[in-house]
Amino acid sequence: MYQNAELTFQNYVNKLYQEHLPSQHPFFANLSALSSEKLTCPDLLGHLHLRYQAACHATRVMVYHIPHLDSPALRVRKLQIIKDDDGLINGDTHHYQLTRAFVRIGANILIDDEEFGSLDKLQNILDPITAEFILLVQNLYPKSLGPWCVIEMFADDWMRAIMDSLSKCFPLVKEEAYFNDCFNEGIETRHAREALELTSLVIRQYPELLDATIEGGFLMANGLDKLWSGLNDLLNNY
Repeated sequence: MYQNAELTFQNYVNKLYQEHLPSQHPFFANLSALSSEKLTCPDLLGHLHLRYQAACHATRVMVYHIPHLDSPALRVRKLQIIKDDDGLINGDTHHYQLTRAFVRIGANILIDDEEFGSLDKLQNILDPITAEFILLVQNLYPKSLGPWCVIEMFADDWMRAIMDSLSKCFPLVKEEAYFNDCFNEGIETRHAREALELTSLVIRQYPELLDATIEGGFLMANGLDKLWSGLNDLLNNY
C-alpha cells in the first residue's frame, strides 16, 4: 500500500506549493495597494503585527513538539532550526526583530513581546480567525511532520511578500534584521530543505506515516489560506 511513499509525499508537497503559495493570496496584493494614508495608521499596523506575530509565535512554540525526529542525529538537525529562530546572538530572536521592524514603521504595539507565551491564553485576546490558526498549529504539530513542512516551505515566500508590500510605503523596512538577515543568510530556504529532507527520511523508514503526514500538510496549507484571508479582512476594515 505504501510503495513509493517517499515519492508520493514529495509529489504532494510540490502540489501544495503550487496551489497554496502565500504570495498568490489577494492579501499581499491588497496590502501593497493600500494607500499610504491607510497603511501608516498605527492601529492597523498594530493589528497586523499582533496577528502575524501570534501566528509565527505558535509555530515557533510548537516546533519543539514535532514528532519522529528522535535519534541523536535527527535531534541535532531539528535543534539547528530551533537555534536559528530562538537562539540568535545576544538573544535577538526573530520575534524581537519583527516587533522592532513594526515599531520603526509606526505600529501601535498592542501587547508586549513577553506576553506572547501560553498559546491558550493568546487565543483569548485574538480575533477568531487568528485564534483558530493557533489552535490548528497547536493540534497538528505533535501529530505529524506535514504541518511543519508546509510552514517551513512557505515561510520565505510570505516573508518576501510582506516585505515587498510594506516597502512600497516604508522603503527602509527591507533593511530590518527580520528580513535582511534572514534573506542574506538563506535561513528560511535552508529550513524548508531540512524539513522536507527530514520528513522524507522519516517516511522512507516508516511509510505507514504517509497518510497522516499528507493530511496534516493539507490542513495546514488550508489553515494558512484562512489566516491570510483574515488579514485581508482586517485591511478591508480600514
